[in-house]
Amino acid sequence: MIEIKVPVLPESISEATVALWHKKPGESVQMDDVIVEIETDKVVLEVPAEESGVLDEIIAKEGETVTEKQLLGTINDKPIKEPKESIKEPEESIKDDIPAPEKTPESINKAPAPVAIAQTGNRTEERVPMSRLRKTIADRLHSATQNTAMLTTFNEIDMSAILSMRGSYKEAFEKKYGVKLGFMSFFVKAAVEALKKFPAVNAYLDGEDIVYHAYCDVSVAVSSDRGLVVPVLRDAHKMAMHDIEKNIIDFGNRAQSGDLTVEEMIGGTFTISNGGVFGSLLSTPILNSPQSAILGMHKTQERPVVVDGEIVIRPMMYLALSYDHRIIDGKDAVQFLIAIKDALEDPTRLLLKV
Repeated sequence: MIEIKVPVLPESISEATVALWHKKPGESVQMDDVIVEIETDKVVLEVPAEESGVLDEIIAKEGETVTEKQLLGTINDKPIKEPKESIKEPEESIKDDIPAPEKTPESINKAPAPVAIAQTGNRTEERVPMSRLRKTIADRLHSATQNTAMLTTFNEIDMSAILSMRGSYKEAFEKKYGVKLGFMSFFVKAAVEALKKFPAVNAYLDGEDIVYHAYCDVSVAVSSDRGLVVPVLRDAHKMAMHDIEKNIIDFGNRAQSGDLTVEEMIGGTFTISNGGVFGSLLSTPILNSPQSAILGMHKTQERPVVVDGEIVIRPMMYLALSYDHRIIDGKDAVQFLIAIKDALEDPTRLLLKV
């Protein structure tokens, strides 16, 4: 008999939730098949079979909270012998005298439904428990709104220069580095330069102390089927644009597959979130605690603007900076956002750092 146990959990995580069983009792299992998924506050861990056999028993059902090394179920790794044919006693004479078995509470409770469905007429409601990841996201966002003095300032940028540069060099960039030139690398570079000028935006409040960072670890919000995750670009101030693009693509792929580790999603000093990929024109992003600021990107849209006294059509994007007013003054927040705007509207200066 092989025991299926909760794997070693990442540091600082004490418990997890059984998210999904891929096998049912009685089904055959091959070595290294994923049998069950365990969801922590940040990531989903896949538990593979250590030996081939048959799933014998599920002990921890979907939705149950489990801890490290806890028993989840068992696999029968011994070959199952076919039972010999036995002579059956005639049943016809007695079967009518045997009442149909009633469902006992035990049999009813063996397979609890993960959802509750209520119906009134032709209107249906479905109640689904929050996943551990969704609950963690909800708790963190609620905490950020309740425990900070959050304020948002807005500006807009003309994306013409970036679009022109990207159009001119995207083929050469991809040929040299093997990755497409996207917009995020420009925004990360602009944010890093602005953070150097306004260190309070890159700091956080710890009790009555302000903790400043001499480095820029930029968290990048990435959407997945399981929820929003924020992997971190470590030492983003040292990264070249192609490294930023490669890392962001890798983050996106592994967010979908659930392969991001907890260590990759903690310790950021500033966050960038791009709601524009979903069509958002304007929003007020919520702080990623304990960080003190988050930059929200949005959809690029052609709009009429006045340039040198003339009305022209330009590709414009609204930017939003949400910040903790307890540590960042309004003046610094506005100037920080203007610094990003200036860098993006003249990317040559950004790359030359002048």
